Amino acid sequence: MGESVAGRLFSVLDAFEGGGPAALRLTDIAARTGLPAPTALRLVRELVAWGGLERGADGRYRLGLRVLGAAAPCPRGLLDAALPALRALGARTGGHADLAVLSAPSAEGVLCLVSGERPPAHATAYGKVLLAGPPEELPRHTRHTVVSPGLLAGQLARVREAGLAVCAEEFRLGEVSVAAPVRGPSGTVAALGVTVPTGVPLERVAAAVREAALRVRPPEPSPA
Repeated sequence: MGESVAGRLFSVLDAFEGGGPAALRLTDIAARTGLPAPTALRLVRELVAWGGLERGADGRYRLGLRVLGAAAPCPRGLLDAALPALRALGARTGGHADLAVLSAPSAEGVLCLVSGERPPAHATAYGKVLLAGPPEELPRHTRHTVVSPGLLAGQLARVREAGLAVCAEEFRLGEVSVAAPVRGPSGTVAALGVTVPTGVPLERVAAAVREAALRVRPPEPSPA
């Protein structure tokens, strides 16, 4: 007897495990699962419709909100509050919407809750929204990464003033991230944004990010 439909669906999701790239093309999924390409395509489309996978503007697939949202290591109330805005932002911009908090008070401490990635704070718009000051000895990820403490301090000052951060190819070539703060009663609690391909007009994306971040209402902290 052949593998069940459920088993094949789970094998598609398993293709994203094991420390490989967070985004896969259909050919990668077919190769990792051993499924024929037409079968893999049908299952991938079903998972996209359900919300288990998301298809990016570059044609690659990532784990979706249905899968990552339930297991994300973040305050559950915050993620619940942000999910509608994340879905709307992704649909409006065609990019990969994400929510981030600092996992540690350092440049290497951004935790992207939806995508599961842990990029360095100084090389993403999310991190520049969240960082309070310039860390030292920053690693360069592309030729565009800002590593000078003085330049980064100036960027952070502009981010605080504008309430928006834009990183063009600082973490990966071909990608631009745009993020805005999610604010609670005590200040910024997270960064919400989207990653789009280089060359996408950013005025519309920036407006969508600002609007999405303003829609999130973080839950009140529980009393001690």
